[in-house]
Amino acid sequence: MNDSPGWATPGPSPSEGERNGAPDANGTGAQPPSSPPSPQNPAATEQPGQPAQPPADSKWSAQQPPPGQWSSPGAPPAAGDPTAPSDGAPQQPQPGAGWGSYGGGQGGQGGQYGAPYGGGGQYGYPGVPGGWGKPPAAKPGVIPLRPLGLGEILDGAVTTMRTHWRSVLSVTAVVAVIVQLATVVFQRYALDRLTADPDTIAGPREVLDAMGGSLTVTAATIFIQIIGGILATALLTMIFSRAVLGQSSTVAGAWGDARPQLLRLAGLTLLLTVASTALLLVLMLPGILADSAPLTVLGGLGGLVLLAWLWVRFSLASPALMLEKATVMKSLARSAKLVQGAWWRIFGISILTGLIVGVISMIIAVPFTVLAIVFGGGFDAMVAGETPDSWAYLLISAIGGVIAMAITMPMQSGVTVLLYIDQRIRREALDLELARAAGVENYGANGTPHPGAGG
Repeated sequence: MNDSPGWATPGPSPSEGERNGAPDANGTGAQPPSSPPSPQNPAATEQPGQPAQPPADSKWSAQQPPPGQWSSPGAPPAAGDPTAPSDGAPQQPQPGAGWGSYGGGQGGQGGQYGAPYGGGGQYGYPGVPGGWGKPPAAKPGVIPLRPLGLGEILDGAVTTMRTHWRSVLSVTAVVAVIVQLATVVFQRYALDRLTADPDTIAGPREVLDAMGGSLTVTAATIFIQIIGGILATALLTMIFSRAVLGQSSTVAGAWGDARPQLLRLAGLTLLLTVASTALLLVLMLPGILADSAPLTVLGGLGGLVLLAWLWVRFSLASPALMLEKATVMKSLARSAKLVQGAWWRIFGISILTGLIVGVISMIIAVPFTVLAIVFGGGFDAMVAGETPDSWAYLLISAIGGVIAMAITMPMQSGVTVLLYIDQRIRREALDLELARAAGVENYGANGTPHPGAGG
């Protein structure tokens, strides 16, 4: 331990070789600094109201500060302490009391556990006003108005589902029921058309008729799923945007806000779907034309990698289109701009969200699948080597699918919306606009820093 003020313990302490009973340089015990008071030694006698005088041969100075007290922060001073206030006077923190319980020292007044040479708030860092962190960000809704972490994005999505569950479940339950009913119809009738009798030989007309019927049902099912996804995305985007501001929303209100952009959202979804399919086919076409399986697989893998890159690049186009009232092409450009420089972060959060959603869906769907196999006649069909297609089996499985979609669909949509808001806070200080819209007073005023500035 050195003698600098930052490392010294509270109160004066003798140096090495001057403690009572410590051996001196010759190995003998040190003599006490002064003789006991006696009539022959009046200088050693303590006078009332006067501090004790050190002996003539002591190295300590004549004027000594009061000894420090080993007290916890905020504890009252001990009786007889010369720094104790008089009756009726407010207690003031003393720089020498305790281990910097009120910060203090040079460089400004610090908070609790302040450093000896710097100010700062609680657990202040030496010389840095305000400590390590910034003032807490405003949180009018489900997220704080500052750049978000992974946990805060997931928590914001779950909090919105829990707080506004009436609006969220009303949207997702309706969409899930429509999608699952379409899936049940497809599985019940399209599979029957594809099943051929092994004892008969089907002619070209029968094959074309079966393929045409199955393609029609498949196309209708996909169309219903796309429409349901567009509707759910539009309404959930509005619900989540209001939840960020701390405002509740109804299905009717969300519908009124989303309706002007529904056709554009449908065009965006259709464009992305067709473009992705065409890109994958173009990359696989050389292998198909050359009748080369390895070349076809290689083209397919390259197409999947390129689709993953494009998927992340345009993943924020949907909330940009809905919340900024943009066109299809402008929303794609906005998404590419917001994702630039944060591709891997958005990719990781999206993949993790997909894994969480998949696990939750499996946990919900597996018990219903088991019930369908046991009570829906699925076991007999599987033993016979057939695909279970009874109404009981399909309906029980569909119930599990509806519950799983109603829970997981808002989580995916919520993460996408919150990622969009997070990127705009980091790049464009959107937190200022959100604070004004939420009615937060004096947010970022008078030059005070706000968490989104310079992100």
